[in-house]
Amino acid sequence: MNEEKLNLYYDKIIDFAVTFAPKLAGAIIAIAVGFWLIKKLMKLFTLSLEKANFSKEVAPFLVSFTGIAMKIFVLLAAAGIVGIETTSIFGILAAAGFAVGFALQGSLSNFAAGILIMVFKPYRVDDMVEVNGKFGKVDEIHIFNTILTTPGLKTLIIPNGKVIDDTITNFSAKGAIRIELNVSMPYIESFPKVKKVVMEALDTVPLVLKTPAPEIGIERFDSHNILLAVRPYVKPDDYWEGIFEVHKAVKSAFHGHNIHVAYSEGIEMGTIGE
Repeated sequence: MNEEKLNLYYDKIIDFAVTFAPKLAGAIIAIAVGFWLIKKLMKLFTLSLEKANFSKEVAPFLVSFTGIAMKIFVLLAAAGIVGIETTSIFGILAAAGFAVGFALQGSLSNFAAGILIMVFKPYRVDDMVEVNGKFGKVDEIHIFNTILTTPGLKTLIIPNGKVIDDTITNFSAKGAIRIELNVSMPYIESFPKVKKVVMEALDTVPLVLKTPAPEIGIERFDSHNILLAVRPYVKPDDYWEGIFEVHKAVKSAFHGHNIHVAYSEGIEMGTIGE
């Protein structure tokens, strides 16, 4: 009786081995070949990202993420070759992915926005920008957020999702930023004279660029004076210092040429001090 059971078990083992061994061998070959191909593809993918000058911050993540995803696909394919039911595995993964995605939907939107920023590069580190209504210099660009430093040395951490959803103003893209100032001129003064005085004052400010040339014109007529638009250009890093220096130079020039201004309290002409 024991011998008959042993023979029965032996026959079952042989049948199982004959049936399962080719599937197991096929799965092993599929895994080996699949992983080898993935390794080659990842090298090509890495070289492509380097040639495209892709951001160094996100390129390693993309390569790693893509490689893991492809390996999971190969393992699932191997499981199918062996005969393991993969539909249930896909169902579990889909459910888990949905739950995680729902819980982290805000972070995922910031992540996707970070990828777009890395790829399309609307701004770079050290650029002067205005994003989400905030102005400052870009210190760091991360996958989930962008870090700005304001002229007042405040650190702003802005989620990338908000950056992409709003208008991005890059003041550094052209290499120069325009200072937008207004200067009041009394009606009694000559505009050509005042324009020449302001232009000469701008010439004394080293931070003001010669190209593009400064622009000076009449913006509007107020009740007590004429409002002039003074538009010199400076380098983005000199923006705030340039504003202060231009104001200082224009005031000094007005004083030196005895140009008066009208005060809003009345129409009496007043002088400008040092």
